[in-house]
Amino acid sequence: MKMIAVSNYDEMSRRAAELVVAQVQKKATTLLGLATGGTPVGTYALMAEAQRRGEVTYAQCRSVNLDEYLGLAPENPASYRYFMQDKLFNHIDILPENTHLPNGTNQDAVAECARYDALVDSLAPIDLQILGMGHNGHIAFNEPDDHFVAGTHLVDLGAATIDANQRFFDRREDVPCQAYTMGMGPILQAEQVLLLVSGDEKAEILHQSLTGPITPQVPGSILQLHRNLTVIADAAALSKFSVGSF
Repeated sequence: MKMIAVSNYDEMSRRAAELVVAQVQKKATTLLGLATGGTPVGTYALMAEAQRRGEVTYAQCRSVNLDEYLGLAPENPASYRYFMQDKLFNHIDILPENTHLPNGTNQDAVAECARYDALVDSLAPIDLQILGMGHNGHIAFNEPDDHFVAGTHLVDLGAATIDANQRFFDRREDVPCQAYTMGMGPILQAEQVLLLVSGDEKAEILHQSLTGPITPQVPGSILQLHRNLTVIADAAALSKFSVGSF
């Protein structure tokens, strides 16, 4: 594991974007694993800026996203497809047909999970997977559980996750209670994982995930097993770590 300690969110975003751009410069056909939520927004903005400056092109890249809410159509402003279009895809030259998310409108969970697994398998391995971390340690929408799940699955979202995502909806009751999520298999098989964490509210769960026992009750703890994990975290998120521990 490589730990990059930064001072704040902006520096975290800059360092992350630099790593993504360097990866695409090295391999034009990079398969990017992408995340949603507030954490990667700054990184995505800087990725687009790098293209505008002529430093990189994403024209040959492909992407797979981690998750999508069940029941939300792509044009719904709260869907993750809409989020990705708004925050990244509309601002870079990646081809629309090369951007992939689970289909939240497919109510047949067995069929949709099989479809997305087959798609990811056909493109894998992911060259660089961007991850955030939820307040309860979830990565993608892999919530605390009694076991790790390898493949795409339909998950019941925990109360903590619903509470955290309420800011994207008018009312708490509008937040979907289920979502499709990529399982741990493709994440662990990615060539590189880039975990981004910011803020003191993530400090305890980040510490548990990286130093505690590997347990599905703390889903992020499985990242301890990854052979090429880079963590970029700000001072607030690292406040539970002792000086010199990274």
